[in-house]
Amino acid sequence: MYAIVYKSDGFPICQQVAGVSPDPVVTWNTEDAAKAFIAKQGGDDFQAVQLTDEAMDKIAQAMGCPVESMMFEPYPS
Repeated sequence: MYAIVYKSDGFPICQQVAGVSPDPVVTWNTEDAAKAFIAKQGGDDFQAVQLTDEAMDKIAQAMGCPVESMMFEPYPS
């Protein structure tokens, strides 16, 4: 599973869900699908990151929340 994050701060692309905080992180099942989404959006400032334990810790730190509180939603959902 892959998330897309902003290169400079590691903050992920999120989606708004009413009453849920922090926002779920949108994920893709393959790196190719994540990279295709980035390319389609012209998002040179973003990168696909494989969701390993280390990467999840960094994403949580960038979001300022405990890793246990993060939710992941497949795209498209």
